[in-house]
Amino acid sequence: MLSGPSGVGKGTVVAEVRRRHPDVWVSVSATTRRPRPGEVPGVHYHFVTDEEFDRLIATDGLLEWAEYAGNRYGTPVAPLQARLESGAPALLEIELQGARQVRDRAPDAQLVFLAPPSWAELVSRLAGRGSEPEAVQQARLAIAQAELDAAGEFDVVVVNDDVARAADELVGLLTAPSPGLHQGSGAHE
Repeated sequence: MLSGPSGVGKGTVVAEVRRRHPDVWVSVSATTRRPRPGEVPGVHYHFVTDEEFDRLIATDGLLEWAEYAGNRYGTPVAPLQARLESGAPALLEIELQGARQVRDRAPDAQLVFLAPPSWAELVSRLAGRGSEPEAVQQARLAIAQAELDAAGEFDVVVVNDDVARAADELVGLLTAPSPGLHQGSGAHE
């Protein structure tokens, strides 16, 4: 399970994992957020309405879910369970609130925190997106600082100073023979 502050490059690292290691299965989250330019429904996210998200919560259709910057994100349970039951590794990209839910429901899950090389780099990445108003960027920075402070709750910290290296390190954690993401992330009985 991969988490980290907004703007750290979680999506970029996960895309590189997909490109370099197509055998790694990555869970596609559901979100109430509108698609950003270039995002493909069902590939980047399952874009759903608030009503659809409420239904997923009510029917235990989500392993975890969180509200972040006015939108909700969650991990659909069914595809994750199917993947884990096949014995193959699974990677979840989730927010801090969701990571804490996974920790509570699956204490043996390996939680990986993706950290920026520096605070200044994180600020630059968030400002460089250009896809959000200034007020939203400032809210994300405040949340990002709190998320950075939570890095100690994670089992492993991977610094995103080089996307290819970070992707390879993450895949190494996924495929390690010791208990890790591929075993623990699905232990949510």
